[in-house]
Amino acid sequence: MKHYLLSVVQPAGGEPPGADELAEIMSRVQAYNDELRAAGAWVFAGGLHGPETATVLRPENGDVLITDGPYAEGEEYLGGLCLITAADLDEALEWGRKAALATTLPIEVRPFVDTH
Repeated sequence: MKHYLLSVVQPAGGEPPGADELAEIMSRVQAYNDELRAAGAWVFAGGLHGPETATVLRPENGDVLITDGPYAEGEEYLGGLCLITAADLDEALEWGRKAALATTLPIEVRPFVDTH
């Protein structure tokens, strides 16, 4: 089994869903997480606060410069992540498809570098 990162791509500046729509999305996400767990594919998942809450640490001249705010401005940002195990990319893509349907957001699927 290999590990894959499923990144939830959040549009910057978009309007958040209303309370009823958000409750429906969260219900689908919970069902998706339950399905991952039942299949033995779930490792970790969680949402992130917006990029305005970020702190960036950069090495500079042998020290570390600390800056508030996101590293880069963009039209999209990482809104959450899910770490899964899957037999292959096809299986990981199927989990990503289900995540996209549950969240209503784009999902980026990336394999971890195999160090073995």
